[in-house]
Amino acid sequence: MKQNGCQVRINDNGAWCWFQDERALIDPANNTLLIGSVAAPEGSGGAARGGNIEVAVVDLGTGHSRVHVLHHRLESDDHNAPALLIRPDGRYVAMYARHKTDNYSRWRVSVRPHDASEWEPEQAFDWTDLAGGSGATYSNLHRLDAESRVYNFVRAVNDDPSMMVSDDDGGTWRYGGKLFTRRKVGYVNGYTRYWGNGADRIDLITTDHHPRDFNNSIYHGFIRGDALHDAEGRVAEKPLLGSPGVNQDVLTPVFTAGMELGGDVLSHAWTTDLRGQGNRLAAIISCRANDVNGPLQRLQQLDVDDHRLLYARHDGTRWVLHPLAAAGPALLPHEQDYTGLGAVDPHCLDQVYISAPIHPGTGEATRHYEIYRGRTPDGGASWSWAAVTEDSDADNLRPMVVPGDPSVHAVVWFRGSMRSSQSYNAEVVGRVSRRADRAPTAAP
Repeated sequence: MKQNGCQVRINDNGAWCWFQDERALIDPANNTLLIGSVAAPEGSGGAARGGNIEVAVVDLGTGHSRVHVLHHRLESDDHNAPALLIRPDGRYVAMYARHKTDNYSRWRVSVRPHDASEWEPEQAFDWTDLAGGSGATYSNLHRLDAESRVYNFVRAVNDDPSMMVSDDDGGTWRYGGKLFTRRKVGYVNGYTRYWGNGADRIDLITTDHHPRDFNNSIYHGFIRGDALHDAEGRVAEKPLLGSPGVNQDVLTPVFTAGMELGGDVLSHAWTTDLRGQGNRLAAIISCRANDVNGPLQRLQQLDVDDHRLLYARHDGTRWVLHPLAAAGPALLPHEQDYTGLGAVDPHCLDQVYISAPIHPGTGEATRHYEIYRGRTPDGGASWSWAAVTEDSDADNLRPMVVPGDPSVHAVVWFRGSMRSSQSYNAEVVGRVSRRADRAPTAAP
């Protein structure tokens, strides 16, 4: 498939959730783009392919893509999308878990450097004794060169953000303790997004609970030197490894539930994306606007037809929050706080991509969710918008701007229909250009 000369189909069956990273990477050593996703039985290949954990590899020189299967028919659920990491020796690590239906974090390591065509046998970390059978979900891989250590952040023990650590670049893993813990309210605790500088620090933003169960605030902190710090650098927990976890509210608030912004009362926030450059950070947050319901009303009565995306910027000293765009009603009837989401450009914090059923520049509603590019000249106070997709015959959802090579600008998303996290018919598509001239470098 090709539109406007530069939109390409990368995988004909795939989708992802947004609490795994990196779901996509560019490997500059071989000029390829790698994207992890989960195939669904409703899509191409049908039931025989449903639940496949896949990595698509795009040759950015030719535009040709190949799909490699990490695990056949693990489970048809977008939460199981793999997180990817390039080791110092050039070999890839892929980590994935089911959606609370068993107690394993699984991983594979590529046989050869910079080659995703063949992988060593799958291995698994068993959370049963630690998590008490509550299940494991999500994978987030981050390496810190200063520690020669790789972290994998998983939702596991007490459904809290928990840690695995590897001192041999993903060959073997051990339990690393918990980031956060508190009494569980509703489904799970703490939806956390991470960004690591690769050297000595991993930043994070996190919620209290699931937004349908709790009127969430958003908090920020960072990991460095075996300690968890708040945004001002005060130590919240040390040592971090082996920690029983702390309450999220000891960190620095980015968003406070019930705050007013731009004349709207905002509530029930969720973490969407986090990126950084040096000591600067940018985040996207989703929330409800002017929700008229009280906390005790039944789910069927929730007024969730007006979601907003917010842009948060940290200049090294403090967080500043700005309205970004209207995100429309709930994406799915049974997931009252799902939106089309958005992504910060990891190489340019002044640029974002969002998925919405409303044009952010004109306010015009569209038939399907479309992708828009936003640019700000003033740290998020104002935005100019351009449509990346228009007049689509299907929804365009969950964009990512792919890190790994500052000279390559790759935006990917999935396109199709979605009835739930377990039921969708979507294909992975994207646009790739060289940042110097924005000329497309991929063709179908």
